[in-house]
Amino acid sequence: MQVKIPRVPLVATVAAVIAAAALLAAPNPLRAPADADSVWITETGRAPQTPAAPATPEATVSAPATPAATVPGATPPGTRPPVVDHGPRTGNKVALTFDADMTDAMRSQLRSGAVRSYANLKIIDLLEREQVPATFFLTGKWVEQYPDVTRRLAANPRFELANHTYGHLAFTSDCYGLPRIAEREMTADVARTFDVVAAYGGRQTRYFRFPGLCHDRKALAALAPLGVTVVDGDVVSGDPFAKSWRPVVRASLDGVRPGSVIVLHVTEANAPMTDEALPHILAGLAERGLEPAPLSEVLRLG
Repeated sequence: MQVKIPRVPLVATVAAVIAAAALLAAPNPLRAPADADSVWITETGRAPQTPAAPATPEATVSAPATPAATVPGATPPGTRPPVVDHGPRTGNKVALTFDADMTDAMRSQLRSGAVRSYANLKIIDLLEREQVPATFFLTGKWVEQYPDVTRRLAANPRFELANHTYGHLAFTSDCYGLPRIAEREMTADVARTFDVVAAYGGRQTRYFRFPGLCHDRKALAALAPLGVTVVDGDVVSGDPFAKSWRPVVRASLDGVRPGSVIVLHVTEANAPMTDEALPHILAGLAERGLEPAPLSEVLRLG
């Protein structure tokens, strides 16, 4: 499906630049990245206003239609997006996040019958049954493959929907063997995914996660026109291709703290142990006095 991407009106662009300049002049308690490739953390979940290189003509896109203050993760378009690992280390909330990957190779496996499913409904069943909040980072191709499952996620008021690119291509070289997207296509790819996901309603966000958590200066600059917050995560479960649920549980609980963002997957065939691990993860969080919450709530606490 080809999505037409409108250009940003000149007035909106000027307004965004003025707003960014005003924020730069104000005292900023947030820690900026030491270098382009470093991951840094905000204590409020808000973005520092660091100017970015302008988007290429091929990737000109419109800012989010909804005011930034009302959309979790929204930042002023035209500034390099913040990259967050976790929320403030206060309280007892943590975020369960689930990536929904879908590549062309994965689609081919589904068509050939080599793989039964990349949508782990057992995970969704458990989250719904136990009324557990979660945030789903969706690829556009996964949404197109599983429209009914996407409607189910969007219909749950405890679930947030976020962006994980259109086809799970790498935004840097040497990213877990993923094919690389051309730099000139990066902005349009992410914008297209926001459009695909937005059609389903529900709790929309401007959160974005890179495939493999791989990003650099150029990748971040490509996202500047979109007004997003990049979310990595401080607890990586290692569930893709795990052979047992126990290592997934250990990885999810060993380093978890208040404000943590736990990275899991809802793609059944390439993360086959996640549904078995999840009940033990939830029990372990409860034992530690920690409670799952939507990502937007975890990042804004403090």
